[in-house]
Amino acid sequence: MSQKNIVGLVALIALILGIYGATIIAPPDVDTPPDPDYFSMYPAPRELSEVNLTTHTGEPLTNADLTGQWTLVFLGYTFCPDICPTTMATLNRIYPELQDINSADPIRVLFISVDPNRDSVERLAEYVGFFNEAFTAATGEHKNLFPLTRSMGMMYAIAESTDKPNYLVDHSGSVVLVNPDAQVIGRFKPVMSPGKLAVADGEQILHDMPIITNADAP
Repeated sequence: MSQKNIVGLVALIALILGIYGATIIAPPDVDTPPDPDYFSMYPAPRELSEVNLTTHTGEPLTNADLTGQWTLVFLGYTFCPDICPTTMATLNRIYPELQDINSADPIRVLFISVDPNRDSVERLAEYVGFFNEAFTAATGEHKNLFPLTRSMGMMYAIAESTDKPNYLVDHSGSVVLVNPDAQVIGRFKPVMSPGKLAVADGEQILHDMPIITNADAP
């Protein structure tokens, strides 16, 4: 065999191996879900600490109750003068469209009160009913609330004496997302705009939730 033929044969073999390697090692691109534009995904899902709360209907709420659904969780209290009612109203406004998302698991909203001193079951029922009767409100003792909120990547603090009737509670303004395995996967952060209240944006949530729920589907 001439040198020219040998070089041609080697080139042909290299081409075949290249095509094989590109196909097997690096297969052609397939359709993959796009990344969310606004959702801040945690590097890895976070296990929730023990959920031991009481809902606005007087029923217990545990980790098991958060499985099999997507749960948008907002932290606050019913006496909150601004962030809480604004965020709850936003979630209520977009809730019908959230229900229309083609997800294998339903999307729910959970409001967790970090002010159990004032937020009784009856008050929570009245509060959540004002926004949407499909929402769930819950609260519990601080010994359960503190580790739970930390496991979500959230915080709250009562900076004033609870002896004052109108004391305020500092709390995170994000809306966190719990997946159907009852793990926290990230959050929608408040949008900071000059002269406006820093709250989560409903349109951003609507934009990203179809992407997130489909991306996590098996």
